[in-house]
Amino acid sequence: MTNKVIIALDNKNIKQIVSIVKETKSEAFGFKIGKEFFYNYGIEGYKKIYNLSPKIFLDLKLHDIPNTVQKALKALIKLKPLFTTIHISGGDDMQKVSSNIKKNKTKILGVTILTSLSSQQTKKYYNDKNINQLVKKFAQNAKNNKLDGIVCSPLELKTVRKVVGNKMILVVPGIRLEKNKKNDQKRILTPKEAINLGANYLVIGRPIVQSTNPLKTLKEINKSLQSK
Repeated sequence: MTNKVIIALDNKNIKQIVSIVKETKSEAFGFKIGKEFFYNYGIEGYKKIYNLSPKIFLDLKLHDIPNTVQKALKALIKLKPLFTTIHISGGDDMQKVSSNIKKNKTKILGVTILTSLSSQQTKKYYNDKNINQLVKKFAQNAKNNKLDGIVCSPLELKTVRKVVGNKMILVVPGIRLEKNKKNDQKRILTPKEAINLGANYLVIGRPIVQSTNPLKTLKEINKSLQSK
């Protein structure tokens, strides 16, 4: 079984981040670099991680007019990330220019509904409190516009996989080792539950990077995924 965990590098200290990458790269599928890291350390910081492990999920969630997103993607693709992200809510034209761009090996993933949003928030901002139906609609649009994959909550995995079939990549945040009411992501599942529902890759940050032994924690997660 191939490794399925993408470690989110949330830690602000670049030295600690580099140490964690060196320690865990043999057991991780790859590493997620998001806005916090990228805006602090930029391309130089990105390259430090890339040189240690080239399997990078550059998660900047582009959301702008189609021409701007197209030009931004052309710049980002030069960094050779494995995955990068756009918001599906940016519309059909934005998705189409993203999927039609010359990507080399970079896969463009569409973000559905942020895992921090509750049904009350989606009702307020999307005029629909049924998150599952919203994500279903977003996933269908991403498929129609030929994106390579989707980022969604584990709770919508079953719905999304049914909509998009087996070819699209599903990358899933909102993974916690234990259920905790204090989590800032409302729609969460355990790693094993998410894989069973059709996730290809799991994004896990704090449970690993804030662990006293990140490698041990990651190995335990990998072991749990292999169990029946």
